[in-house]
Amino acid sequence: MDVKNVVIIANLWKDDSLTLAGQMRSWLEERGIGVTLLSTRNLDEDFEIPIRTDLVISVGGDGTVLYSARLVQDLGIPILAVNMGTFGFITEISCTEWMDALEAVLKGEEKISRRLMLRVSVMRGGQKVFQCVGLNEAVVTSSGVAKVINIDLYVGHTKAGIFRSDGIIIATPTGSTGYSLAAGGPIVDSEMSALIVTPVCPFTLSNRPLVVGANEVLTMHVDAGQRTDIMLTVDGQQYFELEEGDDIVVEKSRSRALLIASGVRNYTQVLSSKLNWSGGMHA
Repeated sequence: MDVKNVVIIANLWKDDSLTLAGQMRSWLEERGIGVTLLSTRNLDEDFEIPIRTDLVISVGGDGTVLYSARLVQDLGIPILAVNMGTFGFITEISCTEWMDALEAVLKGEEKISRRLMLRVSVMRGGQKVFQCVGLNEAVVTSSGVAKVINIDLYVGHTKAGIFRSDGIIIATPTGSTGYSLAAGGPIVDSEMSALIVTPVCPFTLSNRPLVVGANEVLTMHVDAGQRTDIMLTVDGQQYFELEEGDDIVVEKSRSRALLIASGVRNYTQVLSSKLNWSGGMHA
Protein backbone atom coordinates (compact mmCIF):
# COMPACT_ATOMS: atom_id res chain seq x y z
CA MET A 1 0.00 0.00 0.00
CA ASP A 2 1.40 3.40 -1.04
CA VAL A 3 0.20 5.76 1.70
CA LYS A 4 0.43 9.47 0.96
CA ASN A 5 -2.81 10.84 2.46
CA VAL A 6 -4.51 9.67 5.66
CA VAL A 7 -7.80 10.59 7.34
CA ILE A 8 -8.01 10.11 11.13
CA ILE A 9 -11.52 9.86 12.62
CA ALA A 10 -11.55 10.43 16.39
CA ASN A 11 -14.56 9.66 18.59
CA LEU A 12 -14.71 12.47 21.15
CA TRP A 13 -16.79 10.34 23.52
CA LYS A 14 -13.64 8.31 24.14
CA ASP A 15 -11.27 9.84 26.67
CA ASP A 16 -7.94 10.96 25.16
CA SER A 17 -8.97 10.00 21.62
CA LEU A 18 -8.11 13.47 20.32
CA THR A 19 -4.74 13.37 22.09
CA LEU A 20 -3.91 10.01 20.52
CA ALA A 21 -5.11 11.20 17.12
CA GLY A 22 -2.79 14.21 17.44
CA GLN A 23 0.15 11.92 18.18
CA MET A 24 -0.67 9.87 15.10
CA ARG A 25 -0.90 12.98 12.95
CA SER A 26 2.52 14.21 14.13
CA TRP A 27 4.06 10.77 13.56
CA LEU A 28 2.67 10.57 10.03
CA GLU A 29 3.53 14.15 9.07
CA GLU A 30 7.12 13.58 10.17
CA ARG A 31 7.21 10.91 7.44
CA GLY A 32 5.87 13.25 4.78
CA ILE A 33 2.29 11.95 4.83
CA GLY A 34 -0.64 14.34 4.56
CA VAL A 35 -3.20 14.04 7.37
CA THR A 36 -6.80 15.21 7.75
CA LEU A 37 -8.15 14.95 11.30
CA LEU A 38 -11.91 14.62 11.76
CA SER A 39 -13.40 14.53 15.26
CA THR A 40 -17.02 13.98 16.22
CA ARG A 41 -19.43 13.09 19.00
CA ASN A 42 -22.16 12.30 16.50
CA LEU A 43 -21.73 8.95 14.77
CA ASP A 44 -24.23 9.75 12.05
CA GLU A 45 -22.48 12.94 10.92
CA ASP A 46 -21.93 12.86 7.17
CA PHE A 47 -18.26 13.77 6.73
CA GLU A 48 -16.89 13.97 3.20
CA ILE A 49 -13.71 11.94 2.86
CA PRO A 50 -11.13 13.90 0.83
CA ILE A 51 -10.24 12.55 -2.59
CA ARG A 52 -6.99 10.61 -2.92
CA THR A 53 -7.29 9.30 0.65
CA ASP A 54 -5.23 6.12 0.95
CA LEU A 55 -6.02 5.10 4.53
CA VAL A 56 -8.54 5.87 7.25
CA ILE A 57 -7.57 5.48 10.90
CA SER A 58 -10.49 4.98 13.30
CA VAL A 59 -9.71 6.07 16.87
CA GLY A 60 -12.33 5.01 19.40
CA GLY A 61 -14.12 1.69 19.76
CA ASP A 62 -16.10 -0.75 17.64
CA GLY A 63 -18.84 1.86 17.10
CA THR A 64 -16.31 4.24 15.56
CA VAL A 65 -15.30 1.51 13.11
CA LEU A 66 -18.94 0.95 12.11
CA TYR A 67 -19.26 4.68 11.46
CA SER A 68 -16.00 4.83 9.50
CA ALA A 69 -17.00 1.80 7.40
CA ARG A 70 -20.19 3.58 6.29
CA LEU A 71 -18.27 6.71 5.30
CA VAL A 72 -15.87 4.83 3.01
CA GLN A 73 -18.01 1.83 2.01
CA ASP A 74 -18.05 2.72 -1.69
CA LEU A 75 -14.53 4.18 -1.86
CA GLY A 76 -12.40 1.06 -1.34
CA ILE A 77 -10.28 2.70 1.37
CA PRO A 78 -8.78 0.42 4.06
CA ILE A 79 -9.47 1.19 7.73
CA LEU A 80 -6.92 0.85 10.53
CA ALA A 81 -9.09 0.51 13.65
CA VAL A 82 -7.46 1.50 16.94
CA ASN A 83 -9.32 0.87 20.21
CA MET A 84 -8.95 3.39 23.01
CA GLY A 85 -9.19 0.55 25.53
CA THR A 86 -7.36 -2.74 25.00
CA PHE A 87 -8.84 -4.12 21.78
CA GLY A 88 -12.33 -4.99 20.58
CA PHE A 89 -14.01 -7.58 18.40
CA ILE A 90 -13.57 -5.31 15.37
CA THR A 91 -10.84 -3.01 16.65
CA GLU A 92 -8.14 -5.66 16.96
CA ILE A 93 -5.38 -3.08 17.53
CA SER A 94 -4.97 -1.56 20.99
CA CYS A 95 -3.98 2.05 21.67
CA THR A 96 -0.45 0.91 22.57
CA GLU A 97 0.05 -0.94 19.26
CA TRP A 98 -0.81 1.75 16.72
CA MET A 99 2.78 2.70 15.90
CA ASP A 100 3.80 -0.88 15.06
CA ALA A 101 0.61 -1.28 13.01
CA LEU A 102 1.32 1.88 11.01
CA GLU A 103 4.93 0.84 10.46
CA ALA A 104 3.66 -2.41 8.95
CA VAL A 105 1.25 -0.50 6.70
CA LEU A 106 3.96 1.84 5.43
CA LYS A 107 6.21 -1.16 4.70
CA GLY A 108 3.42 -2.89 2.80
CA GLU A 109 3.25 -5.73 5.33
CA GLU A 110 -0.38 -5.23 6.34
CA LYS A 111 -3.06 -7.92 6.08
CA ILE A 112 -6.49 -6.75 4.97
CA SER A 113 -9.69 -8.47 6.07
CA ARG A 114 -12.54 -8.00 3.58
CA ARG A 115 -15.76 -7.85 5.60
CA LEU A 116 -19.24 -8.37 4.18
CA MET A 117 -21.60 -5.41 4.61
CA LEU A 118 -25.39 -5.17 4.48
CA ARG A 119 -27.59 -3.09 2.23
CA VAL A 120 -30.90 -2.43 3.99
CA SER A 121 -33.95 -1.03 2.19
CA VAL A 122 -37.49 -0.28 3.35
CA MET A 123 -40.26 -0.69 0.78
CA ARG A 124 -43.60 0.97 1.45
CA GLY A 125 -46.46 0.75 -1.03
CA GLY A 126 -44.06 -0.30 -3.76
CA GLN A 127 -41.75 2.67 -3.13
CA LYS A 128 -38.31 2.68 -1.52
CA VAL A 129 -38.56 5.07 1.44
CA PHE A 130 -35.23 4.32 3.16
CA GLN A 131 -31.88 2.76 2.35
CA CYS A 132 -28.57 2.50 4.16
CA VAL A 133 -25.57 0.22 4.60
CA GLY A 134 -24.19 -1.39 7.74
CA LEU A 135 -21.29 -3.55 8.84
CA ASN A 136 -22.82 -5.27 11.89
CA GLU A 137 -26.57 -5.83 11.76
CA ALA A 138 -30.09 -4.69 10.95
CA VAL A 139 -32.59 -5.00 13.80
CA VAL A 140 -36.37 -4.75 13.79
CA THR A 141 -37.87 -4.28 17.27
CA SER A 142 -40.65 -2.45 19.08
CA SER A 143 -39.76 1.19 19.62
CA GLY A 144 -41.67 1.63 22.85
CA VAL A 145 -42.42 -0.53 25.87
CA ALA A 146 -41.19 -4.07 25.12
CA LYS A 147 -43.96 -6.04 23.45
CA VAL A 148 -44.06 -9.03 21.14
CA ILE A 149 -44.16 -8.10 17.45
CA ASN A 150 -45.19 -10.23 14.47
CA ILE A 151 -42.79 -10.36 11.52
CA ASP A 152 -42.97 -12.57 8.42
CA LEU A 153 -39.53 -13.70 7.25
CA TYR A 154 -38.80 -14.55 3.62
CA VAL A 155 -35.60 -16.16 2.36
CA GLY A 156 -35.58 -15.25 -1.31
CA HIS A 157 -39.15 -15.78 -2.46
CA THR A 158 -39.83 -18.50 0.10
CA LYS A 159 -41.68 -17.68 3.29
CA ALA A 160 -39.64 -19.10 6.15
CA GLY A 161 -42.27 -18.43 8.77
CA ILE A 162 -43.92 -15.99 11.13
CA PHE A 163 -41.75 -14.81 14.01
CA ARG A 164 -43.47 -13.68 17.19
CA SER A 165 -40.68 -12.20 19.25
CA ASP A 166 -39.24 -9.03 20.74
CA GLY A 167 -37.52 -8.52 17.40
CA ILE A 168 -35.36 -9.98 14.65
CA ILE A 169 -31.65 -9.39 14.05
CA ILE A 170 -30.02 -9.95 10.68
CA ALA A 171 -26.27 -9.85 11.19
CA THR A 172 -23.10 -10.17 9.18
CA PRO A 173 -20.26 -12.44 10.34
CA THR A 174 -18.60 -9.31 11.74
CA GLY A 175 -21.80 -8.53 13.65
CA SER A 176 -22.19 -12.10 14.90
CA THR A 177 -20.19 -11.16 18.03
CA GLY A 178 -22.46 -8.18 18.80
CA TYR A 179 -26.18 -7.95 19.53
CA SER A 180 -26.82 -11.24 17.73
CA LEU A 181 -24.48 -13.10 20.09
CA ALA A 182 -26.16 -11.54 23.12
CA ALA A 183 -29.52 -12.75 21.77
CA GLY A 184 -28.25 -16.34 21.45
CA GLY A 185 -26.98 -16.27 17.88
CA PRO A 186 -23.93 -18.21 16.66
CA ILE A 187 -20.38 -16.89 16.30
CA VAL A 188 -19.45 -16.93 12.61
CA ASP A 189 -15.90 -16.43 11.38
CA SER A 190 -15.52 -12.84 10.20
CA GLU A 191 -14.08 -13.89 6.83
CA MET A 192 -17.13 -15.96 5.86
CA SER A 193 -19.89 -14.85 3.48
CA ALA A 194 -23.13 -15.48 5.32
CA LEU A 195 -26.15 -13.79 6.86
CA ILE A 196 -27.31 -14.68 10.38
CA VAL A 197 -30.98 -14.42 11.39
CA THR A 198 -31.45 -14.29 15.17
CA PRO A 199 -34.87 -13.85 16.80
CA VAL A 200 -34.87 -11.82 20.02
CA CYS A 201 -36.67 -13.67 22.83
CA PRO A 202 -38.99 -15.63 20.49
CA PHE A 203 -42.45 -16.48 21.79
CA THR A 204 -42.12 -19.93 20.20
CA LEU A 205 -39.07 -21.99 21.12
CA SER A 206 -38.96 -23.50 17.63
CA ASN A 207 -37.86 -20.12 16.26
CA ARG A 208 -34.09 -20.65 16.28
CA PRO A 209 -31.14 -18.74 14.78
CA LEU A 210 -30.59 -19.37 11.09
CA VAL A 211 -27.47 -18.98 8.94
CA VAL A 212 -27.93 -18.58 5.18
CA GLY A 213 -25.65 -17.88 2.24
CA ALA A 214 -24.64 -14.28 1.61
CA ASN A 215 -26.29 -14.31 -1.83
CA GLU A 216 -29.74 -14.77 -0.31
CA VAL A 217 -32.08 -11.80 -0.08
CA LEU A 218 -33.90 -11.66 3.25
CA THR A 219 -37.20 -9.80 3.64
CA MET A 220 -38.97 -8.99 6.89
CA HIS A 221 -42.63 -8.03 6.46
CA VAL A 222 -44.37 -6.04 9.20
CA ASP A 223 -47.76 -7.66 9.71
CA ALA A 224 -50.93 -5.66 10.34
CA GLY A 225 -52.38 -5.46 13.85
CA GLN A 226 -49.17 -4.71 15.77
CA ARG A 227 -49.67 -3.61 19.37
CA THR A 228 -46.67 -1.30 19.41
CA ASP A 229 -44.66 1.02 17.20
CA ILE A 230 -41.80 -0.68 15.36
CA MET A 231 -38.32 0.59 14.62
CA LEU A 232 -35.52 -0.41 12.25
CA THR A 233 -32.01 0.10 13.61
CA VAL A 234 -28.82 -0.46 11.60
CA ASP A 235 -25.51 -0.81 13.47
CA GLY A 236 -27.12 0.85 16.48
CA GLN A 237 -26.55 4.21 14.76
CA GLN A 238 -29.12 4.59 11.99
CA TYR A 239 -32.86 4.59 12.75
CA PHE A 240 -36.09 4.48 10.77
CA GLU A 241 -39.68 4.25 12.02
CA LEU A 242 -41.59 1.43 10.37
CA GLU A 243 -45.26 1.10 9.52
CA GLU A 244 -47.54 -1.91 9.17
CA GLY A 245 -47.16 -3.39 5.69
CA ASP A 246 -43.54 -2.30 5.29
CA ASP A 247 -41.01 -4.71 3.81
CA ILE A 248 -37.43 -4.53 5.10
CA VAL A 249 -35.11 -6.00 2.48
CA VAL A 250 -31.64 -7.06 3.69
CA GLU A 251 -28.96 -8.23 1.28
CA LYS A 252 -25.21 -8.09 0.97
CA SER A 253 -23.79 -4.80 -0.20
CA ARG A 254 -21.80 -4.64 -3.41
CA SER A 255 -18.90 -3.16 -1.42
CA ARG A 256 -17.00 -4.59 1.53
CA ALA A 257 -15.32 -3.01 4.54
CA LEU A 258 -11.54 -3.31 4.26
CA LEU A 259 -10.16 -3.68 7.79
CA ILE A 260 -6.45 -3.92 8.48
CA ALA A 261 -5.95 -6.95 10.73
CA SER A 262 -3.74 -7.02 13.79
CA GLY A 263 -0.29 -8.48 13.38
CA VAL A 264 -0.28 -9.37 17.08
CA ARG A 265 -3.34 -11.62 17.38
CA ASN A 266 -5.70 -13.50 15.07
CA TYR A 267 -9.51 -13.74 15.16
CA THR A 268 -9.53 -16.83 17.38
CA GLN A 269 -7.23 -15.15 19.88
CA VAL A 270 -9.52 -12.11 19.94
CA LEU A 271 -12.53 -14.33 20.67
CA SER A 272 -10.68 -16.30 23.33
CA SER A 273 -9.62 -13.14 25.13
CA LYS A 274 -12.84 -11.11 24.85
CA LEU A 275 -15.11 -14.04 25.74
CA ASN A 276 -12.75 -15.26 28.46
CA TRP A 277 -12.38 -18.82 27.15
CA SER A 278 -9.77 -19.50 29.82
CA GLY A 279 -11.63 -22.36 31.48
CA GLY A 280 -11.33 -20.60 34.83
CA MET A 281 -14.01 -19.53 37.25
CA HIS A 282 -15.04 -16.55 35.12
CA ALA A 283 -15.24 -18.43 31.82
